[in-house]
Amino acid sequence: MHTTHMNRSPSLALLRHFLAIVCFVCAVCIDALVFASDPQVIAVWPGKAPGEAAEAPAESEVTEGGPKMVAGKKIYLLTNVSKPELAIYKPEPANDTGASVIICPGGGHRLLAYDLEGTEVAQWLNSIGITGIVLKYRVPTRTPDFKCLAALQDVQRAISVVRARAKELGLDASRIGVLGFSAGGEVAARATLQFKDRKYEAIDSSDEVSCRPDFSLLIYPAYLVGKDNTLLEELKPTADTPQTLMIHAWDDPVTPLSSLCLATEMKKAGISCELHMFARGGHGYGLRHVDGMPVTDWPAQASAWLSKVASKK
Repeated sequence: MHTTHMNRSPSLALLRHFLAIVCFVCAVCIDALVFASDPQVIAVWPGKAPGEAAEAPAESEVTEGGPKMVAGKKIYLLTNVSKPELAIYKPEPANDTGASVIICPGGGHRLLAYDLEGTEVAQWLNSIGITGIVLKYRVPTRTPDFKCLAALQDVQRAISVVRARAKELGLDASRIGVLGFSAGGEVAARATLQFKDRKYEAIDSSDEVSCRPDFSLLIYPAYLVGKDNTLLEELKPTADTPQTLMIHAWDDPVTPLSSLCLATEMKKAGISCELHMFARGGHGYGLRHVDGMPVTDWPAQASAWLSKVASKK
């Protein structure tokens, strides 16, 4: 018995050694995958953002009222943002087109639906070879009479920073788009329509670079029409307004008129515009698929559109 035990021990020891090596390699690979998926995070402003007070409440997750759900999954809601950041998600190198899109999550200018309308969108963009850049802009609003002023400052600065650092970030400075949902759709729309009117004083060389997006995607954008249900006067497009894609549902309680009125004015101005209006879908679905709701498959239309407008020039 003793001899048999001695003959088996080396085999058992080798097996244990082999399994230890396998576990080590797997751990290294998993760490590498996690690291590869981690975004590069850069500050939008070199110091405090314009108009920010010395002290501000700490960023926090909104949990009041229990977990919010979309398509059967929880969503992460963030508020009290006073230090805007850009989280840069790059596609696999072999699939990288060089194009990028700055993403503005919605949240009524009170909070940010950071995963539903932010990180999940960046992952989708990565799947089609586009760098997704999630903008964590300031919320809640600082100016009740102009709710998205701080957010507009943040997105204008973000576009200039990304363009100024494009070479360093491995991006094409002539293919930087903006995409927004709901209140973030207003932010993206204003970036698209008001790029000539920078809403803050220049602070460094990045602000010498244009803040005009090269293309724009507005997904159920909000707050673009006034009480008379016409496009706000300051949002009228001009001949150099970037080409735009809009997605909306006819039964959206926040009103599809934001998209309809903007598309009408773009037609008058001769701007290339693609509008997809679906009968049902409501509001706030992000890009999560819901059976029986064709509007939630809008990424298919957007992918086809992006393959044309964001292709290498």
